Amino acid sequence: MNVILTIINIFGLVTVGFGGLMATCWLTSAIADDGATNAFYQGFLITALVGALMFIPTLRIPKKVTRQTGFLLVAITWSIIPVFCTLPLMMYLPGLSFVDAYFETVSGLTTTGATVFSGIDQLPMSINLWRHEICWIAGMGIIIFAVAILPILGIGGMQLYIAESPGTVKESDLPPRIAQTAKALWLVYAGITFACIIALRLAGLGWFDAICHAFSAMSLSGFSTHDSSVGFFNSLPIEMVLTTFQLLAAINFATHFVALRKLSFNPYVDDREARAFLVLVLGSCLLAASVLWHAGTYPDFFSALRHATFNLVSIATDCGFATQDFNQWPIFVPMWMLFLSCISASSGSTGGGIRMIRTIILMKQARLELFKFIHPFAVRSMKIGDTVVNNKIVTSVTGFIFLYFISIVILVFMLLLSGMDFISAFSAIIACFNNAGPGLNQVGPATNYAGLSDIQTGICTFAMLLGRVQIFSIVILFVPEFWKK
Repeated sequence: MNVILTIINIFGLVTVGFGGLMATCWLTSAIADDGATNAFYQGFLITALVGALMFIPTLRIPKKVTRQTGFLLVAITWSIIPVFCTLPLMMYLPGLSFVDAYFETVSGLTTTGATVFSGIDQLPMSINLWRHEICWIAGMGIIIFAVAILPILGIGGMQLYIAESPGTVKESDLPPRIAQTAKALWLVYAGITFACIIALRLAGLGWFDAICHAFSAMSLSGFSTHDSSVGFFNSLPIEMVLTTFQLLAAINFATHFVALRKLSFNPYVDDREARAFLVLVLGSCLLAASVLWHAGTYPDFFSALRHATFNLVSIATDCGFATQDFNQWPIFVPMWMLFLSCISASSGSTGGGIRMIRTIILMKQARLELFKFIHPFAVRSMKIGDTVVNNKIVTSVTGFIFLYFISIVILVFMLLLSGMDFISAFSAIIACFNNAGPGLNQVGPATNYAGLSDIQTGICTFAMLLGRVQIFSIVILFVPEFWKK
């Protein structure tokens, strides 16, 4: 019983927190007089009341977060919090179905950036702020935020951190306690976001657009205040700023923390994952630009490089901004972009997919297996730099990548069974599973996900949730042995 009450207590606190976020949009709506004040007022009352009814009565119970409780909290938080987040949207847009509203808020909270909305330019300021606000809060993970405040309640947060970030964890000069680490990372996250806002304002954006697009860039969510995304501005300086901060957001925030604390670029040089990510993505920009220029898509190499760089970085980092309809590009380029979305983002970043560290480990394991085939009696351990990688980590990575690909295959077949064409189905699942946003054909950058049926929307929603919690946190709940420990 204590386990159930502990879950209710923590979930109630998180719900109250989201009620507080709604209050900021309620205030914004009242000041702007944009017509959505009532929607946020009612949404705030319902969310805060339900959260308080869960949190206050369970405040004094003995609390203990077990490993099982941690994983269950991850699943419950990511799947139920979006229900509360739909309230302002459905109250302001009564014609919006729950399926579409839930898709939109899951897309925000998983930092996917896929949308079912058209006419975004005409949405009230507070509604657009709400969409971007939930992206930014979720950027470092709802659970990481909870880890920072759980010690106040006398609850250790390590179990939740493990549940949110299964697999490999890099050692670095971070604070020793998990709560201190979470707070340090949030400070870095907020600080870089502030720098992005200022840079966008200097590049020519108004304050509101600068705030919203900075929130999207740092959370790698890709939501915009315009239907045509960043292409609306047609500005090279804005694209350069967003490209830079998207790259920063896709690097491990622990590396940013160490670099800022030491006031040195050496942590970036020493971070093999960041180096591999930057070499792969920036090299791919040159490759994509060459293909587009050679195909005559753009009249000169500079134009091809400009558009290839912004859109490729955006998809590779799992952000999802767009300035061009890359669905019309030679098929190699958008397919390569989707492939990069699977592997590029670093662990400890706001990106999705397999993560670069797992990609590195898998490549090294493949090379090691070839070496053992040639030299069957040799003894050699896998190393990343000077660090020997434990076999348990290799096994965990192999298992994760198998689940990753088999999940994508199953979900693609489900969309095919629903009547969607292959390119649309494949790209939609890749984009949703990696939290990258736009896909191709029916869900390309010039369209959105509004044309999907309720079944197809539900499948894509599940793909976003499964990808955001890194598969294990959901799948492990259905393994009977897990509950017997």
